[in-house]
Amino acid sequence: MAGQGVGRQGGAMMRPALMALACALAGPALAAPAGAQAPARAAAPSPASAPAPAMATAPAAPGDGRVRVQMMSRQAVTLSGEVAARIAALPVAEGGSFKRGQTLVEFDCGTYRAQLNKAQATLEAANRLAEVNSQLAKLNSAGSLEVAQAQGRAKEAAAEANYMQTVVGKCVIAAPFAGRVARRVAAVHQYVNPGNPVLDIVDAGPLELRMLLPSKWLAGMKPGSRFTVVVDELGASFPARIERLGAQIDPVSQSIPAVGVIDGGAAALLPGMSGWASFK
Repeated sequence: MAGQGVGRQGGAMMRPALMALACALAGPALAAPAGAQAPARAAAPSPASAPAPAMATAPAAPGDGRVRVQMMSRQAVTLSGEVAARIAALPVAEGGSFKRGQTLVEFDCGTYRAQLNKAQATLEAANRLAEVNSQLAKLNSAGSLEVAQAQGRAKEAAAEANYMQTVVGKCVIAAPFAGRVARRVAAVHQYVNPGNPVLDIVDAGPLELRMLLPSKWLAGMKPGSRFTVVVDELGASFPARIERLGAQIDPVSQSIPAVGVIDGGAAALLPGMSGWASFK
């Protein structure tokens, strides 16, 4: 009994000390205002919010007044056949020059020409029949219905002959402008269907210089502004000028397309060459 009393007394004496220690440890938390939160740990930037890497096709070299430029033909066309036929001839080789109106592609159209001859013979017979019926009608030997039918057949034959004439006219592709053959897509003796590409051609006129200018340059940029082009493939520089500016600024890249031309032209320049345009 005496031991139990001593135990109770010792426990009673330890309780105030334990309560004091608990209050001391909880003091900073209790002292903070209600609703206050611990400072948030700085969040690591997510991939979406991280700065985007510089694009490989950046329009300008920062600070040096230069932009990349590419040379392009004003007219670059892929010629396709409009008839189903075998290619009989491609008179101009790859890289060769041609004049406007010169034959570039010839198709083997023997079948179509035979059909044209048949349509023309049918038209001749239909016109003759219509003429005879008109004469008989004047002699009251043919009725008006017979005359009308003969005239209708003559018109139908004329439409068929015109159609076949148009088809035969598509058996030759003439050059729409003076230029050069960039690539042969099809070969001689190859059979092609309507719409199949045959030749890639480019015009022989002055090349266009295509570039993207920073929109901040617009204040000092206008058609006629002069610059210098250094061509990578030739290692040579050429004087040039701005011919026209684009009609809209790209809000993402903050750039505007521009087209320039080289003063005086240069025979050594080819479509597809590239370099730097310096506006300093």
